[in-house]
Amino acid sequence: MTKRIIEYNGVTIERGGTAVLSDVTITVREGEMAYLTGRVGSGKTTLLKTLYAQLPIAQGEAHMLDYDLTAIRQRDIPYLRRRLGIVFQDFQLLMDRNVYDNLKFVLKATGWQGEDVMAQRIEWALTQVDMVNKAYEMPHRLSGGEQQRIAIARALLNTPQLIIADEPTGNLDQATSREIMTLLKSIAASGTAVLMATHNRTLIDAFPATEYRCEAHTVKKVATNA
Repeated sequence: MTKRIIEYNGVTIERGGTAVLSDVTITVREGEMAYLTGRVGSGKTTLLKTLYAQLPIAQGEAHMLDYDLTAIRQRDIPYLRRRLGIVFQDFQLLMDRNVYDNLKFVLKATGWQGEDVMAQRIEWALTQVDMVNKAYEMPHRLSGGEQQRIAIARALLNTPQLIIADEPTGNLDQATSREIMTLLKSIAASGTAVLMATHNRTLIDAFPATEYRCEAHTVKKVATNA
């Protein structure tokens, strides 16, 4: 039996004292790809933020890797986040430095040392997304798809056990979106779990996987078609 990366049972998530989602039950295992779907405002991003302890769990059981999110200590949150990779819709690259320095910034911020060690790690991450030849480009000179590949490389730097992708194809055309989906599926196949928030039914149908839907203030498992 593969390891459970996310395990939520009967979880309630509140914002401002009001329940946004209730009775949330989700399980994502090592090497699994899963979708979190639902309309804009249905609670997808709110749920994702609880996974890296940006928002608290109000009720229920919530385990993420080896951490109990209902009782996680503030000093443990950075250690949890180092075991995750996060990919955003708008890439969130630093526009004042090249691709290499974007990735180096993350490595230094998470405790890596040694120029040679960091250089090897950056080359490895860029190789995973087929972007080694773009290491010294400025982000504004890259296409949207290339910028998202760099964002995925950044997410891979610390060998995460889970990648959280929040609408990663939202700003991309259909052909580029399929390329990004193929990349994310290959990452999951290599053993890293991927939880992706999306409302793109075309991509879900083309790349079937377990689907959890945010609807009517709860989350329901829809299908397992992987």
